[in-house]
Amino acid sequence: MTDTAASVLVLPGYQGSGPEHWQSQWEREHPAYLRVEQADWDAPQVDEWVATLHRAVLAQPGPVVLVAHSLGCITVAHWAARHGLPVAGALLVAPADIDNAVDPGLRTFQPIPLRSLPFPSIVVASSDDPWASIERSRRFAENWGARLVELGPHGHINSDSKMGSWPQGQELLAELVSKAG
Repeated sequence: MTDTAASVLVLPGYQGSGPEHWQSQWEREHPAYLRVEQADWDAPQVDEWVATLHRAVLAQPGPVVLVAHSLGCITVAHWAARHGLPVAGALLVAPADIDNAVDPGLRTFQPIPLRSLPFPSIVVASSDDPWASIERSRRFAENWGARLVELGPHGHINSDSKMGSWPQGQELLAELVSKAG
């Protein structure tokens, strides 16, 4: 995919995305992609993460496409519920079902907003994701008004999944970016 006029903002989840994560690989392949840097990847707080995303979206000069993973997806849902600002689209990969989380920081993200997102979105889910059942991922997609792409058994679609630079994901992103242009 070539870089376009749409700004691509990358939103890692809890503990960030390491160097082998597909998000990090995409950033190396496309230097124009911007990572939304959270102040604390290991002790996430919903208000801080949403505010950081909001500032990043407002700082972009044109259309924005979000690429979120795990808790980053839940951050997008909270941001959309609070701010309602349209973005051109969102690729929401392996949303983490944190409604039963015991970690105090993750509890600040409860409950997960389950209302329609005001922009086109695609939820990508794995059938054996330890952070969300496929049924729960389907519910996220349905409630968020998103198209669901089921990948089969790929774990949490992270570094451990050995996705490389994940060409199928890049195709899904290209679809959203093309609509933004």
